[in-house]
Amino acid sequence: MKEEFIKLLKETNREGIDKVINFLENSDFFTAPASTRFHGSKENGLLEHSMKVYEMLKYKTQNSIVPINTPEESIRIIALLHDICKTNFYKVDYRNAKNDLGVWEKVPYYTIDDTIPYGHGEKSVMMLTEYMKLTNEEKYAIRWHMGYTEPKELYNTIGAAFKKYPIALLTHEADLEATYLFDI
Repeated sequence: MKEEFIKLLKETNREGIDKVINFLENSDFFTAPASTRFHGSKENGLLEHSMKVYEMLKYKTQNSIVPINTPEESIRIIALLHDICKTNFYKVDYRNAKNDLGVWEKVPYYTIDDTIPYGHGEKSVMMLTEYMKLTNEEKYAIRWHMGYTEPKELYNTIGAAFKKYPIALLTHEADLEATYLFDI
C-alpha cells in the first residue's frame, strides 16, 4: 500500500512533491495509526485511512450530481495528505489491563504527543506548504475536511467554504465515510 501511495503522489508531478514524500518516508506516517480510538487505531491505520479517503473522494467527484472540475492531481493531494498533521503525532504508551485469564499485564495503546499544537486541518495545510504550493481549492478542502465536527462558532465559515469549493464538502464526506463505514 505504501508503494501505491507514493506512486499516486509522484504521478501528480507537482513541484515539491518529492520533498513531501521524503518527509513522509523519514517520519512515522506509513506506520502511524489514524487515531487513538475513533478509527484506524492500529499500525498502518493512517496510510489505510488516507488511501480509503482517496478512493472515496475520487468516486464522489466522478459521480457527483453537480460538476466537480477538480483536477485528478488535486484530488490525490487533498485525499492522500489531508491528515499529514497526524505525522509524528501518536506515541505508544502502556497501561495495565486484565488479559483473558484475568491476570494484570502491561498492554500498549496509542496516546497523543502533539509537539506542534496548531489545530488539525490548518496544521496539515501549514505542513504541506513548507514543501510545496497548494491551490486555494486544495487549501480549503484540507483545512475544512473535518466539517461540522469543528466548533459550532465556525459553522458559517465552513458553510461558506463548502459553497465556494464543493470539493471541500466531498472531502469531508469521504473522510467520514472512510471513518464510519470502513472503520479506517
